[in-house]
Amino acid sequence: MPLFPPSLERLVLILARLPGIGKKSATRIALKLVGSSEADCRELARAIVEASEKTVACSTCGALTEDDPCPICTDPRREEGVICVVERPSDLIALERTSRFRGRYHVLGGLLSPLDGVGPEDLSIPRLAERAKEEAVSEVILALNPTAEGEATSLYLARALEPCGVRVTKLASGIPVGGDLDLADELTLGTALEERREL
Repeated sequence: MPLFPPSLERLVLILARLPGIGKKSATRIALKLVGSSEADCRELARAIVEASEKTVACSTCGALTEDDPCPICTDPRREEGVICVVERPSDLIALERTSRFRGRYHVLGGLLSPLDGVGPEDLSIPRLAERAKEEAVSEVILALNPTAEGEATSLYLARALEPCGVRVTKLASGIPVGGDLDLADELTLGTALEERREL
């Protein structure tokens, strides 16, 4: 005999697909939602649909935005000659929270992973090389997670950017090996950014 009505069970299954939410958390969220007012549920549904419809990737850097190009790319106070490369938009947000980086960003959209069939053509690596040439970039900071895939991607990028004549650096130690940038505290991440080293 099923524990929940079919509609509630479907909601639990959909919520459990979200990253970091297991079956127990999905069940708690689903029960909270069905116990909420109809107005609150409709407001949540509208917010999800609106965010899905309005949020796009910036055509310049790949950050999530409603305006293309994004506010970071169009901010004249940002340092134009420095690009910080991150794997995903959440890493960009983590770095912005430190308030220590005033350059621009480039979101790769993943990491190289031959075992998973992810090659350079599946990421925004060619666009990064174009930007390095077009925007007179002097330094590219590689702020990738310190995993095997992150290190392999960093080495590939360093070689790919060599013909552009840019200085390629990476974050200093302090970020745990195998950790995620968006889970690091601002002090650790800010220090790693300031103490970056040549690759």
